[in-house]
Amino acid sequence: MSSHPRLDSYLEEWKNSTTHAHLAADPDFNSSLETVLAGSEYVLAQLERNQALLDALIDGELILKPRSQQQMDDSLAEALSEVDSEDQLNQVLRQFRHRHMIHIIWRDLGMSADLNETLESLSALADVCIQQAARVHYKWLVEKHGVPRDENGIQQHLVVIGMGKLGARELNMSSDIDLIYTYPHRGQTDGDRSLDNETFFTRLCQKLTQALNSQTIDGFVFRTDTRLRPYGDSGPLAPSFDFMEIYYESQAREWERYAMIKARIIYSEDGAGQELMTMLRPFVYRRYLDFGAIESLRSMKQMISDNLKMKGMRDNVKLGPGGIREIEFIGQVFQLMRGGRDPELQIRPIQQVLERLAEKELVPHAAADDLLQAYRFLRLTENRIQAWRDEQTHLLPEDQEGLQRLATLMQFDSVSAFIETLSMHRNRVQQQFEALFNADTTEEEPEDAPLARLWRNAIDDEQRIPLLESIGCKEAQAADDAIRKLQESRTLHAAGPRGSDLIAEIVPHMLGLALPLENSAETIERLGLILETIARRTTYLALLKENISAMQGLVKLLSASPWFVHWISRQPILLDSLIDPRQLYQPLTRADLKEELEQQLVTVSGDLEQEMEVLRQFVATNRLRVAAADVSEIVPLMIVSDYLTEIAEVTLEAALDLAWRDMTERHGKPSDTGDGYGFVIIAYGKLGGIELGYGSDLDLVFLHNSSPNSMTDGKRQLAAENFYARLAQRLIHIMTTRTPSGQLYEIDMRLRPNGNSGLLVTSLSAFEKYQHNNAWTWEHQALVRARPVAGDPGLVDSFATIRQKILCEERDADALREEVIKMREKMRDSLDKSSDDCFDVKQGRGGITDIEFIVQHMILRWASQHPELCQYSDNIRQLESLDHSQLLPDQWGERLSGLYRALRAHAHRSALMEKKPIVGIDQLAQERKLVAEAWQLFMLE
Repeated sequence: MSSHPRLDSYLEEWKNSTTHAHLAADPDFNSSLETVLAGSEYVLAQLERNQALLDALIDGELILKPRSQQQMDDSLAEALSEVDSEDQLNQVLRQFRHRHMIHIIWRDLGMSADLNETLESLSALADVCIQQAARVHYKWLVEKHGVPRDENGIQQHLVVIGMGKLGARELNMSSDIDLIYTYPHRGQTDGDRSLDNETFFTRLCQKLTQALNSQTIDGFVFRTDTRLRPYGDSGPLAPSFDFMEIYYESQAREWERYAMIKARIIYSEDGAGQELMTMLRPFVYRRYLDFGAIESLRSMKQMISDNLKMKGMRDNVKLGPGGIREIEFIGQVFQLMRGGRDPELQIRPIQQVLERLAEKELVPHAAADDLLQAYRFLRLTENRIQAWRDEQTHLLPEDQEGLQRLATLMQFDSVSAFIETLSMHRNRVQQQFEALFNADTTEEEPEDAPLARLWRNAIDDEQRIPLLESIGCKEAQAADDAIRKLQESRTLHAAGPRGSDLIAEIVPHMLGLALPLENSAETIERLGLILETIARRTTYLALLKENISAMQGLVKLLSASPWFVHWISRQPILLDSLIDPRQLYQPLTRADLKEELEQQLVTVSGDLEQEMEVLRQFVATNRLRVAAADVSEIVPLMIVSDYLTEIAEVTLEAALDLAWRDMTERHGKPSDTGDGYGFVIIAYGKLGGIELGYGSDLDLVFLHNSSPNSMTDGKRQLAAENFYARLAQRLIHIMTTRTPSGQLYEIDMRLRPNGNSGLLVTSLSAFEKYQHNNAWTWEHQALVRARPVAGDPGLVDSFATIRQKILCEERDADALREEVIKMREKMRDSLDKSSDDCFDVKQGRGGITDIEFIVQHMILRWASQHPELCQYSDNIRQLESLDHSQLLPDQWGERLSGLYRALRAHAHRSALMEKKPIVGIDQLAQERKLVAEAWQLFMLE
């Protein structure tokens, strides 16, 4: 770097200094010193004014290592301990800031610190100055006016929110700091010269701002901007929490959501700040995938693009093309749209955001890597620009000498090499920025597009059918009837201006997707039901407009099954799931289900009503994933049931956790439960048999193992039996109560000992006794398909032992067969819907239930001699066990498994089509014949 007289003079004086003679002769130190002083006129000026600053840094060996925030805090607290006037406070703060800025710049320009250390150190410096200045001024005001208290006499403290780069702990070398001041509750101070809290905190914030921002002979601490507060300059400087909540719920604009992403509590003495952030989080991160905000974000993007055309922007590394602001905008768009459903995106530092987006494949890894590299390069460049004179500028130097200095500090041999690399990074950012909102969006429908004109009734009636036929519609008349019905919908006409505009844009696209389908008319009718549901909910209409993949997915699913109409109409939030086909058609594994549900519940922890909503949305979303994969034939039937069963199990586990939490908070837990629940949920029927369908209810039995005289250990004690009864009631309430998102599952408890007349929760010993002495044969049949699905691991093992013992009891073969046949005939008489023209796939003679009864009879008949038959609860693996034990001759094991799968597939498809599992008498004839043969072979001979 080139030299200049002031620098040469200072270096000469330094070399002749005897204070640190050993360093003055050290070529490495002198090289670092020259680099720093040549790169920062600000540092040179400060050292010229006060050589003691450098001496202090050297003596404390601070040049060699970073300073933690705690070290800074301790140092400033000590320096302020004797301060008793504003002038003294301002002087100490500014000298403290100079000392630490020299330290940070030295390490940055000398390449001792990486970018992250520099940003963190600058942010920590600002935090410490804000906190210490706030404490001092609060103390002085309290001495003058008394302690501010709310109506209940509780002391009130200031809360300071850091926004922007300070909030994200990404402060640059000469950044201003954006602050929002607030306090919890209204009230007044308790001193002789009492003030209301609003006046007290307004004065405090004025003093704090002056302490940081005012220019004195010693300079300033941080340029402070408070215009991001509610209503900006026209709003109160220090609003209360209530004021903040009302404003952000009803008045805040979309850009304020964008700004709040980086908000961080800088100062809060009593933890009230976290309470505020929890309150504001729903404003920033909506629970639905927020495409209703996309137009505001698009406008913000356009504003950024327009600003690029302003004079001088080409040389602005922050606001210019491919600059820092564009990188931050890209990351924050994804956070705003998806952060409400994915708490892992609710983070502040942009580097972490970009890494997280790549991990979640929301941004290609290569693109995220380009953005990260560009961000680091641009921020280093920005810091070195600002380190020169401690000025808030983002412009490249205009003179060749300044450019050469910057290039050298950025480790380049020439200006041209530096500019070439800078341009490369900015071009990559610009490409990503321009691509934002362009991928995966619908193109604007031309005004003269045929389907758009048809929807507007802008073509003659006689042209409608030929138009539909010309685009491949095979049932043009029926499809046209469905379109006319939709055009006449009162609900769509009442959608309001915004809704009507969106409907006019998306319906032609939907028709273009639906008309070529085999069942186009039926599909259009189903689309109409969805549109009527969301007609006044423009967020969902906007979602479909902005995502062609979502629209394609919706049409595909509605064409496949009316089941989707029912669920999406009831919970439009499911439309979010249609956006990413990779996620939609790939159901989650059990581990992923647990992780997803845990993440979603964390965002509403402690609010049972919202937790119940989360459970319902979780089940609906994942059930939709399974159904989408099912109708697309991506997964086979048996795997579909596995997925649906795992969804129910994970949900039951979570619901039990919530019920346990609420009960133990009130009553404590039974004293003899140890670390567990002392409670277990036993699944029977389809859940027990891992054969859950889309509309299946859950057959459950609840057991506990508390001793008869056990009590809970809380303040409001309960007998353990009463505790578990209430726990079960709470669990059923969580599972079955209808909320705005509907019901989780129907719960059937009739298989518990003594049925509806029995206790809701049975002790393990009483259950075992009942099964040995009082249970009917059909109850032992039911036990064949029973298994634990949630609760205490110890009870899971105990139940398995009891089940094994009961199923392995020696039974009279003839009496057993007679009981099973009698029960089957009884069921057939009351449930079979077969007739001369149709066959009931489930209950008809030769249907699913016949196979299930054969298997249950065989296990009860042979388990005493073959205990391995009790290992599984699902029909297919039970058949495999019977076959492996050579109890099913002549390939009957494999044959019955195939028949069972085929019959279940028909019943399953009927459920998806919302039809009863009944087929024409000529269908499944061969399957029915073979099942009847098996019944004759295993049950009657």
